Amino acid sequence: MSASTATVPGPQVGRIRAFLRLVMIEHSVFALPFALIAAFTAMWSQDRSIHWRQLVLILVAMVSARTVAMAGNRILDRHFDALNPRTANRELVTGVLSLSVAWRGLGVALAIFLASAALLGWLPLLLSPVAVGLLILYSYGKRFTDFPQVLLGLAQAVAPIGAWMGVTGGFAWPATALGLAVGTWIGGFDLIYSCQDAEIDRQIKSRSFPARFGIPSALRWSCLTHAATVACYAWFGLAAGLGPIWWVGLAVTTAVLVYEHVIVRADDLSRVNRAFFTANGFVGIQLFLFALIDLVVQGLRP
Repeated sequence: MSASTATVPGPQVGRIRAFLRLVMIEHSVFALPFALIAAFTAMWSQDRSIHWRQLVLILVAMVSARTVAMAGNRILDRHFDALNPRTANRELVTGVLSLSVAWRGLGVALAIFLASAALLGWLPLLLSPVAVGLLILYSYGKRFTDFPQVLLGLAQAVAPIGAWMGVTGGFAWPATALGLAVGTWIGGFDLIYSCQDAEIDRQIKSRSFPARFGIPSALRWSCLTHAATVACYAWFGLAAGLGPIWWVGLAVTTAVLVYEHVIVRADDLSRVNRAFFTANGFVGIQLFLFALIDLVVQGLRP
């Protein structure tokens, strides 16, 4: 075998790469930090120590659940995607990835999620169908409601609540507060992101808030939703007993959310991607770092 031949990826590797592009695996950065915040805070509240086995299982469960959601969304929405110029180059539309491979990838991710939930305890396993149901329901939302962002927010709220349960085996108010914060945060910026497709959604009969109520209204509601996000983060900090470093992180988060709403206007959506990808990616990472530093200062140890 020549050197040049050896560097050419085989068909299986190509399919795996295409599947990872399909589910946008790198976008796990949006919700993953909050599952980690919940996990570390729950561990700190229990015995001030990191439980590494649980942490790894929570990471696996989080990424695999999100993969199930994204794969399901892409499979169910492939006909809508084909009609929208912005999404017409997605892998299932162009044929780069076959539908059967996408279904197999979803099945593998689902099996991994259920296995990790089972290893975390009987309650996470018992509630795992609820989590999967909410994740998949969002994909159907645009067919029967003008408020699919509400379904998305509910699905995303599962991550920190599930992470807390994975550590403690039960529910708690701090986890609820953080779940609501994440749900309103992601639902709010999805309102902004969906403004790009308002006109085409009307044409192809894909229901959405901007398509039904208009872009200015969607941006106003996104702003109100993110105000609720800040309130829920504050509730979480108070309920969990976090210290001053957390509040500095929340102040930074608030400033980033304000920036996000300043740069996107109803008559100028050219900076939506900057708000969606750059600003929101920064929110998750920096808030996680501030939370972790706060917990370490307050006694969290390896």
